[in-house]
Amino acid sequence: MPRHIRLILLGLLVSNVLLAAGCSGGASGPAAPVAVKEISVTVIGGHITPPAGRIDVAKGQTVRITVRSDVNDVVHVHGFEVSAALMPDKPATVEFVADKTGLYDVEAHVTNLRLMQLAVA
Repeated sequence: MPRHIRLILLGLLVSNVLLAAGCSGGASGPAAPVAVKEISVTVIGGHITPPAGRIDVAKGQTVRITVRSDVNDVVHVHGFEVSAALMPDKPATVEFVADKTGLYDVEAHVTNLRLMQLAVA
C-alpha cells in the first residue's frame, strides 16, 4: 500500500478514536470557569461598610477579600486559616479556595469585629 494512503488511513483511525472518546458519555468539555468572588470591606471607627452579613459562596470558588481599616489589625478567615495584616489606609487582601462547605466567620482580631460570614455550599 502506498505511503500516502497509509497516512490517510492512520489519520482517519486517530480521528475516529478521538471522536469516540469524546462521545463516550463523559463530560462534554471543560467546565466553565467560576468567577472569583470579590468582596471589599472598610472598617472606620469600628463601623463596618457594608454592614456585616452573610455572603454566599459556591464550593470550589476562589474568594478574594480586601479590607481597608483605619487601625492596625489582622483580618482572619476562620476554617480556612488565612489571614493578613491590616494597616491604616493600606488595603489587605486574603485569597483562598472555598473547598469546604459550612458557615465561616471573617474577623478583625484585634478590634474583635466580625466582618462577615461566608456560607459555602
